[in-house]
Amino acid sequence: MLNLDQILERLYNKQIIAEPVIAYLCSLAKEVLIQESNVVRLCTPITVVGDIHGQFEDLLEIFRIGGPCPFTNYIFLGDYVDRGYYSVETITLLLCLKLRYPKRITLLRGNHESRGITQTYGFYSECLRKYGSANVWKQITDIFDFLTLAATIDDSIFCVHGGLSPSIQHIDQIVVLDRFREFPHEGAMADLVWSDPDPSIQEFSLSPRGAGYSFGEVIVSKFLHENNMDHILRAHQLCSEGYQILFEKKLSTVWSAPNYCYRCANLASILQIDTDKSRFFNVFDAAPNQENPYVEPTAKATEYFL
Repeated sequence: MLNLDQILERLYNKQIIAEPVIAYLCSLAKEVLIQESNVVRLCTPITVVGDIHGQFEDLLEIFRIGGPCPFTNYIFLGDYVDRGYYSVETITLLLCLKLRYPKRITLLRGNHESRGITQTYGFYSECLRKYGSANVWKQITDIFDFLTLAATIDDSIFCVHGGLSPSIQHIDQIVVLDRFREFPHEGAMADLVWSDPDPSIQEFSLSPRGAGYSFGEVIVSKFLHENNMDHILRAHQLCSEGYQILFEKKLSTVWSAPNYCYRCANLASILQIDTDKSRFFNVFDAAPNQENPYVEPTAKATEYFL
């Protein structure tokens, strides 16, 4: 029988978990995640976490600041891997916490929870470096297909990794999507993980990222009205101050990877929402022992922030 508490202790000490154990964890995680709807209904109090991107020490800092799971309820908005050098430890810890406390932690899918993206931005090469093969990468990227796409908090706040889609007017349309697959380059599922708000426009326009859409305040107001919601919470975009509030406080971006890529010098935040719906952005800097221990291969780094 797998002892999750022992594995969690090893992970908190940043110890590599053996490949067969990860394979078994992934098989158990599929059984838990497959039971979740495409849109999970959550309640306050809850703490919202944005992109982590393999910055494991900063993930531990989040648990120090926000409180350990299960004493704090968490929703993570996606992008657990790539860019940082501890993606394996980061996603393994979160999956173990999901197995140990399935009602206390919710994991959404981000645009980096993808086989294609992770082959370019670091997770694939990290698995090769740490395990000598792509087996762990395959096992974990298979799990990505099981992660849910969105959530609501107190039936009033809509949570998603990226943003809105011209194909989605009602949340019920997300519920019926087939999420158990690699997300396509276009369409509703891709838009949810790729799209961004843009204060300079009102409606939808093509995204400069090459996937998803940019969307303005009219789109946000219409979506909130049609779904009887008050606010949209999302991640996906680097914020130098750790968060950003747009469209007369109708939409917030939460960014939780401080000193992104170990060089951006940005702050990060988690969003703590209480039962009275009050929202507090708890801003923090990089963990004191944040590390950049590896020199990556000589291929030119991609500057574009995905």
